[in-house]
Amino acid sequence: MKSDDTDLLSGKGYDIIELLHGLEVPRTEAISIACLVCGGEMTSQDIEQASGLRQPEVSIAMRPLRERGWIEERSQKKNTDKGRPVKYYKLIVPFDDIVRMFESKALKKNMEMVEALEQLKGLSNNGV
Repeated sequence: MKSDDTDLLSGKGYDIIELLHGLEVPRTEAISIACLVCGGEMTSQDIEQASGLRQPEVSIAMRPLRERGWIEERSQKKNTDKGRPVKYYKLIVPFDDIVRMFESKALKKNMEMVEALEQLKGLSNNGV
């Protein structure tokens, strides 16, 4: 992320966060996804600065994204060889594919609810 990208999440980023959160995506995950969609490859510190998340929140949010195979994580040593390596994150799955995965999950959940309602109607019509 460039130093002049202080308002990385304005507009599109905030929309992504709110829409994902509305789909029951944990807020820290939604924020992390939005950062990577809007900012490309970013360090953990870049995500912290753009989002207001703390370092542990970024690490925790990245875990399920990594487990789903949506992001690539790489570490690079600092020039000083002191301290922890810098972690870089980037989406390796197109955002459209991620949206389709959420869509599929939502449609499946919707169908399950419709089926349960139909079963309840059937029970209601049978005088139970």
